[in-house]
Amino acid sequence: MEDNATQTIIAEDIEITGSIKCASTIQIDGKLNGDLACNGNATIGANAVINGNIAADSTVIKGQINGNVSAKDRIQLTATAKLTGDIRSKRLSVEDGATLIGKTEVNPAGQAGPRNTPEHKPVQPGAEEGVLAGEGEKKEKGLFQKK
Repeated sequence: MEDNATQTIIAEDIEITGSIKCASTIQIDGKLNGDLACNGNATIGANAVINGNIAADSTVIKGQINGNVSAKDRIQLTATAKLTGDIRSKRLSVEDGATLIGKTEVNPAGQAGPRNTPEHKPVQPGAEEGVLAGEGEKKEKGLFQKK
């Protein structure tokens, strides 16, 4: 974070119930029961407990989060982080000792990947059966057949 950037700090002895929206960087060391939407960077301190979702440009997680986290750029989980929820960002950094229970979507290009749709289905086991048989030949089960 830049030294001259406006920063909001929620101290360790503060507990907030409700959502927070901010246009600058924020550091939370207390407890938040609600969502955080930040147009800047968010730092979740080692003693922080958040029960809600987080959306920010970049997020450094040192404390505990029970909710989903999305970042436009980067999510960093430090060794003391405990995250129960899904994460989505362009970049992800996870230190040894961090706890993550949930799904991750990391996409440096920032584009959504292929989904399981009727047009696009993953190859099922056994789907390749009969691929060696040529046109007009009898297609039998299995790749290796006696002729």
